[in-house]
Amino acid sequence: MTGLSARLLVLTIAFVMLAEFLIWTPSIAQYRKAYLEEMIARAHLAMIAVGSLDAEAVGPELENELLSETGTYGIVLSLTDQRMLMVGNDMPPAVDRQIHLTGMSSAEWILAAFSTLVQTENRVLRVMGTAPRNPNIGIEVIVDETPLRVAMLEYSGNILGLSIVISLFTAGLVFITLQWLMVRPVLRMADLLARFRRDPEQEFGGEVSSTRTDEIGVALRELVNMQADVRAAFRQKTRLATLGSAVAKINHDLRNTLATAVLTFDKLAEIDDPEVKRLSPRLYKAISRAIELCSQTLEYVGASDFVVRREPFHFSELIAEAAADMRDDDWTSASGEEAPTFDVVNRVPFEIIVVGDRPQLFRALSNLAVNARQAGANRLIVECDVNNAGRAIVQLSDDGSGLDADMRDRLFEPFTSTKDAGTGLGLVIVKDIISAHGGLVRVTESSDAGTVFEIMLPDARVEVLEESDE
Repeated sequence: MTGLSARLLVLTIAFVMLAEFLIWTPSIAQYRKAYLEEMIARAHLAMIAVGSLDAEAVGPELENELLSETGTYGIVLSLTDQRMLMVGNDMPPAVDRQIHLTGMSSAEWILAAFSTLVQTENRVLRVMGTAPRNPNIGIEVIVDETPLRVAMLEYSGNILGLSIVISLFTAGLVFITLQWLMVRPVLRMADLLARFRRDPEQEFGGEVSSTRTDEIGVALRELVNMQADVRAAFRQKTRLATLGSAVAKINHDLRNTLATAVLTFDKLAEIDDPEVKRLSPRLYKAISRAIELCSQTLEYVGASDFVVRREPFHFSELIAEAAADMRDDDWTSASGEEAPTFDVVNRVPFEIIVVGDRPQLFRALSNLAVNARQAGANRLIVECDVNNAGRAIVQLSDDGSGLDADMRDRLFEPFTSTKDAGTGLGLVIVKDIISAHGGLVRVTESSDAGTVFEIMLPDARVEVLEESDE
């Protein structure tokens, strides 16, 4: 009974039986009321029959026969000006309970019906009502409760049998319908998921041919489409991994070759020739740039998740170190032309403390500064503020040429470069470092006037500096 189909079947039967119980409850109360009203009506007919006969013709035998036919111990007929009584030879037993057929609410009738059903011993009832067609005529009867209880149990048994038949029939229809509409498609999806988990890259033909337009059909098609996309991504990742391994080997050999070229350049620099001395710095910078690109590519291909070693530090000092590093870097453009002066303007308050991996964050900020410089910027303004949630919001605004919309969408994808020279890994590394800190990096503005990067670091505070006494 652990399957979805079995559970649906059991629940359907239970719900139908519950509905039948809710229907039976007022109906058994109504049945009890109708039973007692019918006894009042029979007693009224008996009294009419007695009243139509001569007094001499009505004897004890006729009264006993009428009382036996009506199932009563005695009948009382109350008129406006007289009162008629019909009893048998024996005195009626003591009355255990009185019932007024008028003036009772539905809840009282239901409670009275349950009271009758749970009785194990007979009770004598005094039932008081009015004639069916003349409410001015009052009728009272004294009867046993056991026949009423037997009739109610028989009625309840019939209702129970009918309810079982209805519940089984309804449950069967619901079971077949749900099996066709829901259970089979769900089992199909479960099978697809199980096969996909066992072998995500394996193709399975004819996985879905559903033309259903409801939620199940949409879910089936979306599942198959998702599996196809994931398989394609796996294949692409496999190719990229293979390509990355090959690139790593090539870069490793290339870096060694470039290192040999640097050693050869040292010998070349000793040649006392004006042309050689003029071209040597450019050659050295080009070789150094090539070694840097190879190192960056090797580091990205072979890197795993960043291990963040957190420590508190003044964020302004980190910006100052990055600015000094940019000033000390004798950078040239891809064409070999000397680049104009590049300034990093530090507007970060000294009181701001950031908790993070200082070397990694230094690397991320340096990459952003290099990216701005290579994009043609002459100045990079760094500002920072700490919000009420203890997050540092860093803004880096440059005056470069900006980014187009397509480049902004792909800016943090591997091997997407904003310039001709470069691997396109600098901003990817920045994103990985910030993400490892639990933060976020994004481009908030970009136009011909420049680009604004925003970094959110989750753990920061503003230090309260004590004023010195003078």
